[in-house]
Amino acid sequence: MPGGTPGTPSSKTKDKIMMRTKVVVALYPFRAIEGGDLSLEKGAEYEVLDDSQEHWWKVKDEHGSIGYIPSNYVKEKELLGLQKYEWYVGDMSRQRAESLLKQEDKEGCFVVRNSSTKGLYTLSLYTKVPHPHVKHYHIKQNTRGEFYLSEKHCCGSIPDLVNYHRHNSGGLASRLKTSPCDRPVPPTAGLSHDKWEIDPAELHLLEELGSGQFGVVRRGKWRGSIDVAVKMMKEGTMSEDDFIEEAKVMTKLQHQNLVQLYGVCSKDRPIYIVTEYMRHGSLLNYLRRHEATLGANVGLLLDMCIQVCKGMAYLERHNYIHRDLAARNCLVGSENVVKVADFGLARYVLDDQYTSSGGTKFPIKWAPPEVLNYTRFSSKSDVWAYGVLMWEVFTCGKMPYGRLKNTEVVERVQRGIILERPKACFKEVYEVMRKCWAHCPEVRPSFRVLKEQLISVSQGLLND
Repeated sequence: MPGGTPGTPSSKTKDKIMMRTKVVVALYPFRAIEGGDLSLEKGAEYEVLDDSQEHWWKVKDEHGSIGYIPSNYVKEKELLGLQKYEWYVGDMSRQRAESLLKQEDKEGCFVVRNSSTKGLYTLSLYTKVPHPHVKHYHIKQNTRGEFYLSEKHCCGSIPDLVNYHRHNSGGLASRLKTSPCDRPVPPTAGLSHDKWEIDPAELHLLEELGSGQFGVVRRGKWRGSIDVAVKMMKEGTMSEDDFIEEAKVMTKLQHQNLVQLYGVCSKDRPIYIVTEYMRHGSLLNYLRRHEATLGANVGLLLDMCIQVCKGMAYLERHNYIHRDLAARNCLVGSENVVKVADFGLARYVLDDQYTSSGGTKFPIKWAPPEVLNYTRFSSKSDVWAYGVLMWEVFTCGKMPYGRLKNTEVVERVQRGIILERPKACFKEVYEVMRKCWAHCPEVRPSFRVLKEQLISVSQGLLND
């Protein structure tokens, strides 16, 4: 008989049984604006129909409606764990948790985050008694697998523990009262499924945010609802056709420490590049503006460096070279998030002064010997520039090599003279910087290794 003997499931049915339905839960709300997309309601469940694309999945909601959703807005139900709770912030560093809770400025405001030791968790709690500060408590486990903050009060799970301490301070500085509300939603890879060409008529342009090598940047809203930054490219500054091809690839690069490219308006001139909006602007200006408070907070400065390093390790993994990494090309968003911007853009600039190391606009103070001598770019030339960026961060935005002329800088770099240690910088951190400035590119560490070294320095110096 076709399909095997009666009473045994045919191979097709077996396949169906094997392919169990994947159900995801929405961590954030999403409003579908383009046809073909589907809105998400936070906490609701969706059946995944097609997850073959990395960033946009096709799902079905409980009413049977089908459409595409951003994959970074959902989590598989079986793997959900603590992510369904408002108070869980995942991989947020100690420094960022502190500044977030201080901003909220509410007694008993708290978050639970991943501890720097894998698999463990830390509760960070804000109290105003006897003065405003944040206390960090390790969530421990006893031999029975129960969780506790003080051994007298053990609970079967972390949510139960949080619930217990909402009603009893039980040895904590305060009862747990609230968690920070309205945390920002992450950007999506493109503004909609398979959309990277954006209609300029859908952009409402607002105030100017700055101007640079490529033209003016303005804040905007896409279709009246999504905050964006719009870079209006001066005509004749870039090889446009090559860049437009590349933009399709760049919208697919997605990481929490990279500024998300949403797409381009390429049908008219000037070309617009549309990216995620970062409210605090460039890292360089941010460091200079807040020098008084940041200079004393070495932990936060180191955290900024680690965030940039994570973004660069992602680019490195995707064989993507930045070519112009510097504090001026990183941006700061809410909750002290730092992201790398303008990656790969330098390749498309038509200005000789900007693209050749003899030019006055060329970022000579961030360039290693092999770029100065042979214009040879690689992830390892990005690593050199990253060392200079770390120096910028720890001097709160000073100019590398002070007032030295470009020719003098080139001569120093050729002779192996490197930037001196900034005052605010621990020697362990300076050691990492020095490794970035190895004369020979092969000797410099990769971003992946740098990230591990900096995280371990941070744990050693700042105790979680």
